[in-house]
Amino acid sequence: MRKRNTVEFIVYGRYALFSDPVTRVGGEKFSYQIPTYQAIKGILESVYWKPTFIWYIDKVRIMNKILTQSQGIRPINYNEGGNNLAYYTYLKDVVYQVQAHFEWNEYRPELAEDRNEHKHHQIARRMIERGGRRDIFLGTRECQGYVEPCEFNSGAGFYDNYGELDFGVMIHGFDYPDETGKDEMGIRLWRPVMKNGIIEFLNPNECPPEMRRSIRKMKAKVFDNTNFNGLDESELAKIIAEEGGEQ
Repeated sequence: MRKRNTVEFIVYGRYALFSDPVTRVGGEKFSYQIPTYQAIKGILESVYWKPTFIWYIDKVRIMNKILTQSQGIRPINYNEGGNNLAYYTYLKDVVYQVQAHFEWNEYRPELAEDRNEHKHHQIARRMIERGGRRDIFLGTRECQGYVEPCEFNSGAGFYDNYGELDFGVMIHGFDYPDETGKDEMGIRLWRPVMKNGIIEFLNPNECPPEMRRSIRKMKAKVFDNTNFNGLDESELAKIIAEEGGEQ
């Protein structure tokens, strides 16, 4: 269901690499066929993010046919020096429509003053219009991406009448201590199914316990007046405040 603070955008690029960790043991990389929840969340955090809230990815729509392309790469060998030859398999000509919303991070009570839904929603929409605050990468730094506003489900997609397609078990995302309240970093797995081109993501809290693992101990960063100035969004916040009203 569409939330009041929902954002919708299209993200696209010539190449993408959402690495399947199983293929990285030998030093090579092979992309999943679809983006992970964590990858889309990372893209949205590059567009606009504050520790005050957490982005939740609701849906992604695969617009183009899933194509792959392998390339010979010479990554640096940090142990012995020089370069090794490896083959990376990328997704080619990717286009995704995304629907997402944010919720307050209840594990950040020190930022309660910054919980202004209208302000953050409007800034997020403006940053999407401007292509994001930071560079957009589609899974890895060498895969540049671009974002633009769109209406989810608009236009024709390659898989619109394709039926169901099961992608097997793959990574959903990571659990960080500032979003869970636990002093550890964890990983979540799930089994995505695409229905007529659309993948509806599980909420991170809905991922089954048997598909979650703790990776290592980690503590959340504490934000205060010395390292967080997000209570005032400068000129952009002033413009939004002058506009007023709720959507």
